[in-house]
Amino acid sequence: MAEGDDVYLYVYDLSGGMASRLSPVLIGKQVEGIWHTGVVTFGKEYYFGSGGINVIVPGTLLHEPVKKILLGKTFIPEQVFDEYLNGLAESEFRGDHYDLLKHNCNNFSDNLSRFLVGNGIPEYILKLPEEILSTPFGQRFQGLIEQISQNSPNLQPIQRRAASPEFYQLNSDIEAASESKTSEDRRMSAEDGQPEGVAVEQLEQDANTRLSAFDEEERKEREERRRNREPPIVFKDAVDVHIAFDTLVGLIDGKLNEEEQLSLEELHKYMLEDEGSWALGESFLVFIGRLLMDKELHEDVTVQTLHVLAAAALKDDVILMLHQDRKHHVLMNYAFDVDRHPVPHQRALTLFICNLFENIASSEWLMYISEWTYNNQQLSNIRVTTKVAVNAILSDDVEMQDRGSAIIHNLATKEVKTVVFDDVAVELTMAVLQFLSADGRGEPLVFRCLKSLAQFCTASGPDVPQLIQMIGPHPSKFKGQSQRIDELVQQISNRLR
Repeated sequence: MAEGDDVYLYVYDLSGGMASRLSPVLIGKQVEGIWHTGVVTFGKEYYFGSGGINVIVPGTLLHEPVKKILLGKTFIPEQVFDEYLNGLAESEFRGDHYDLLKHNCNNFSDNLSRFLVGNGIPEYILKLPEEILSTPFGQRFQGLIEQISQNSPNLQPIQRRAASPEFYQLNSDIEAASESKTSEDRRMSAEDGQPEGVAVEQLEQDANTRLSAFDEEERKEREERRRNREPPIVFKDAVDVHIAFDTLVGLIDGKLNEEEQLSLEELHKYMLEDEGSWALGESFLVFIGRLLMDKELHEDVTVQTLHVLAAAALKDDVILMLHQDRKHHVLMNYAFDVDRHPVPHQRALTLFICNLFENIASSEWLMYISEWTYNNQQLSNIRVTTKVAVNAILSDDVEMQDRGSAIIHNLATKEVKTVVFDDVAVELTMAVLQFLSADGRGEPLVFRCLKSLAQFCTASGPDVPQLIQMIGPHPSKFKGQSQRIDELVQQISNRLR
């Protein structure tokens, strides 16, 4: 204890980077993040939320903290600290005392820091609520921020999924079996002379049987959801793959090395000979990367490559090709730079991304949230997909607007985890509202946009309805275009009341 224990401040961004991107538009100034903090010491992380004071394994609350700040060393015994925490939990930092803007996790972290090391946490974290509310628009935005934070899992006690009493009994059985099996003093049963381990193994077997039954039930539910899912909007007839492939071959004839020529033959087998994606070798996406980004090749090489990929996206085993991209992220790094590419390339790229919604596995790949670094930026598949969609729908190009609205529709209507909507719903909503603000939008695109807004309204609580009210246009502007649009207008309007 003479050396003391390190005390760290773990800093998380509740917005997942969204605040930095959208704050200049939403509140008129740059806000780098919506900060949540926890204090880490004695091997544990302590934080405060609407459920009171919580203790977890460090760094397991949400994602990796964006910062780990060493506050200093403490020489206070852990037992004394625990007693101090118990006092706070019953007084100043009870769950019902939580207030997002005046008495939050950061105030709690500041209190602990002063108790443990004698100094507070950085002021820019404590002053964030004041920064937001110092702008006129921020006053109107307060309710939305509060709702985001209250719905965020990082401000709630850690809870397991809701389950039936049988599920809890199953867990108890497994734990009992595990404890009995690892006990150092296994006894012989006095009644039948059988090792207790035999009974333990039977208990584990029974528990595993019931667990398998739960897994089978969940599998059936997943299959049912797939059958009942909203049909995605894709463009199956946009490309004649034979023409695209032949054009591509003519453009790159004589410009490939031996390994690239082999990859071209693999692509032919996959697309034109209808062999499975197993035909694509390990270096296939390296070859695709060159076709997409080698500026010494004819500019139409990229377009034809993307057209072939757009046709491949409709195949049910395309996910195996996509999984090859986990290491180098060739496809998504190229897609992230969508706004830097020529318009013909943007059109073809948007078609490829949209067609990936045809199959469940590839559509889920588009929404992966695991991150990698590209050009000093943290990217994920869902962030790139969102950028492609926003770029397309806000383009002046009619074809891209068509495909961009389809991607947003597919994102909105797909059954996904809440975190996806939390991260991108506001950004997509703002893009849709900006698109709808112009006159003369056709019925199919208006329908997709309103369908997306209706879905975002349902998935994101009051966040999206507040944005629609604040930014507009009001959905009633589109009433009378068609019966299906009138139904969506009514559905969204009900959310605005």
